[in-house]
Amino acid sequence: MALVRAARSSLRRSGGAIGNYASERNIFCEGISPLRHPAPVFEKAVTGFNSSYIPSTQMISQLSFGNRGMKFTPQYQFPHAEAQTVGGSDSKNERSSYPGLEATKQGEKPRVVVLGSGWAACRFLKGIDTTMYDVVCIAPRNHMVFTPLLASTCVGTLEFRSVAEPVTQIQKALAKDPNSYFFLASCTGVDADKHEVYCETVGDCGVSHEHYGFKVAYDKLVIASGAKPLTFGIKGVEEHAFFLREVQNAQEIRKKLLMNLMVSETPGISEEEKERLLHCVVIGGGPTGVEFSGELSDFIMRDVRERYAHVKNYIHVTLIEANEILSSFDVGLREYATKHLTKVGVRLVHGVVKEVHPDKIVLSDGSDVPYGLLVWSTGVGPSKFIKSLDIPKSPGGRIGIDEWLRVPSVEDVFAIGDCAGFLEQTGKPVLPALAQVAERQGKYLVKLFTNIGKQNGGKALSAKDITLGDPFVYKHLGSMATVGRYKALVDLRQAKGEKGVSLAGFMSWFIWRSAYLTRVISWRNRFYVAMNWGTTLIFGRDNTKIG
Repeated sequence: MALVRAARSSLRRSGGAIGNYASERNIFCEGISPLRHPAPVFEKAVTGFNSSYIPSTQMISQLSFGNRGMKFTPQYQFPHAEAQTVGGSDSKNERSSYPGLEATKQGEKPRVVVLGSGWAACRFLKGIDTTMYDVVCIAPRNHMVFTPLLASTCVGTLEFRSVAEPVTQIQKALAKDPNSYFFLASCTGVDADKHEVYCETVGDCGVSHEHYGFKVAYDKLVIASGAKPLTFGIKGVEEHAFFLREVQNAQEIRKKLLMNLMVSETPGISEEEKERLLHCVVIGGGPTGVEFSGELSDFIMRDVRERYAHVKNYIHVTLIEANEILSSFDVGLREYATKHLTKVGVRLVHGVVKEVHPDKIVLSDGSDVPYGLLVWSTGVGPSKFIKSLDIPKSPGGRIGIDEWLRVPSVEDVFAIGDCAGFLEQTGKPVLPALAQVAERQGKYLVKLFTNIGKQNGGKALSAKDITLGDPFVYKHLGSMATVGRYKALVDLRQAKGEKGVSLAGFMSWFIWRSAYLTRVISWRNRFYVAMNWGTTLIFGRDNTKIG
């Protein structure tokens, strides 16, 4: 024991790299470069590029995962200090020292890097031929969300796991193949000349509030990073409103709703405060806003009035829309939805939000709307990462793509889903941010990559003379939305203004449920959804507040 203590004391005095590192970092994360100042760049056409990095580095121990192609040698630890702006060449040299996946070698399969885990990314991952390509998926979440059913989880109709499918279950090669990976991280920059993406982890990796940088070389890059909710720059939205895009959003809405119900029963709460706490406001009359309002009215009529009898007369729902609800649907369906929502207790208000406060909304006409729960659903727009890319954009700020879903200004880069839109010179309109658009683009890109691979064009810079085949063509299959109380809308027109089949009522609700049950990505989740629906029908929704 004395010998061990002496050795430990000697190691501390010597200031060895391992001892210093272990005192500051979790050993599990050793070898990944801490990075607090990411570099959001797309360097193909950038001139005078500058990025914030810390020029001095501290060498730490070597680590290698050569059996799966990962090389973390050498590795550097960036000191925790204010970043200094350095020249573009210095920044490139610093990034070249990142640990990560190096470029594929002769005889190895081409590597396809996919950014995102949404509808487009997961449909592409599901179909990609992993005997032809190695695949790396980089996303800030490890699952796909079945968004059409997300509103149902907010009120307990469905459990959260029923609408989430792990990416490694969608494409098993990410977990099993020696040179395919899933990385829980966000992309912060792309160097199209070097064919590299630069990323930052999103988990704390055992150390609170710490991020780690790494790079991944690619032969082909598919950007499918999705979009973010539009707030139109309205003050207070980001701070006080709930969005409905992720499972985490649904969990927060559910906790807030149940908390308000329970707090409102507390003795001493004034009538005015009860009215505010139990006033649920939804901003945006698109399919998501209408479906959430319908689910919420169902919850109130069937469950709240039975289980919260003391406050059942205080809770109500208001849906605020600047124009018309469900504007993309047939006129007759819009009228049906308006009448039905009004009938089940949803108050419809035409108005524009000017400002959001912690307990009230200010409309453009000066009126105040007190609220206890505010859900914001006004569409989506380009994310900060997409805006940072210095490449031509489509109308609306999305990544500009051609008819084959390529980014024409750079080599070997494709973009699909909500983050991409056709360039004006293609003569095609920017497609709506819908799940079916993203899914069809992912499916098309699978065929395109198979074609490229068969012509030996999978490697970087080797697809210039490849015949790509037919361009992508989108045909709208129709729209569906539930409005609560076993009622739904089905609009099978291919475009607004055209003729087609339009249905509303119980039969439409049955079609809506049947269609989405078959679209759920795995048999496991289909079983979960069917069981949840059956349990809710018999026993009602669960009102347990956890967390």
